[in-house]
Amino acid sequence: MQDLTGRTAFVTGAASGIGLGIATALSHAGVNVMLCDIEEEALATAVAKLKLTNADVDGVRADVSLKADIQAAADATVSRYGKVHILVNNAGVAGGRGYGHWTDAGWNWVLDVNLMSVIWGIEIFGPLIEAHGEGGQVVSTASVFGLIAGGSPQYDVTKYGVVALSEGLRKALAPRKIGVSVLCPGVVRTQIFNFRRNVPQRIVEKIGSPPTEGPIADIVKALQERINKFGIDPLYVGELVREAIENDWPYIFTDTEHEAFIEQRFAAIKQGFDRIRGRTPRR
Repeated sequence: MQDLTGRTAFVTGAASGIGLGIATALSHAGVNVMLCDIEEEALATAVAKLKLTNADVDGVRADVSLKADIQAAADATVSRYGKVHILVNNAGVAGGRGYGHWTDAGWNWVLDVNLMSVIWGIEIFGPLIEAHGEGGQVVSTASVFGLIAGGSPQYDVTKYGVVALSEGLRKALAPRKIGVSVLCPGVVRTQIFNFRRNVPQRIVEKIGSPPTEGPIADIVKALQERINKFGIDPLYVGELVREAIENDWPYIFTDTEHEAFIEQRFAAIKQGFDRIRGRTPRR
């Protein structure tokens, strides 16, 4: 996939943030891009701006928490471009409440958007990439919190799942000429904490509202301020993803800020083995 010119990519969560950064970087490399997002107005704006650069892009609205919507978006992409070479499973939410305030609806929504949509995306687009025999790439957005727990159980569980899925599928899809990469971004300038804007009306009353005051609200506010002030440029992330596709990177990181914490986790796992080293298991 070193020459991306004329290839076609499908990108979810593409109307803003990392998704738009990826769509922009790919279109600059001569890739035809189908942008997919649940926010119809933002999607139309993003597509219109990219078209001003003479990029061959289009948009399709979909709620990725619904498998049927992803299938319809795939059909629209094939109808528009004929082939698909690159799948970017990027859509994600930071929803979900802390321990003691869980709801089934809240868990299910975060699981569907962050993990099941990735599974469905690969299930639907994988055969489309295989069909033309020209090779391709699957990129799925996890997080550094897919390697270290960040304190939001629903988010962490889904992102750990995306990492595990990507690692396993990399071996399975390689013989089919499909590379697999997992993106584990750090602090990027996005609207990730403004997730309420994308909650489907069918479940908005079931998932509960995030606290507006107290310790949790203060943490979220501080994190959003940090993102606004120090967040990495989404286009920079998009350029990293483009390079990763060209060179089939298994892992894509945006910075080294959390590297030490990841090393600490691996050291703790190693310590667990050291504690029982030399013992003979009872059979």
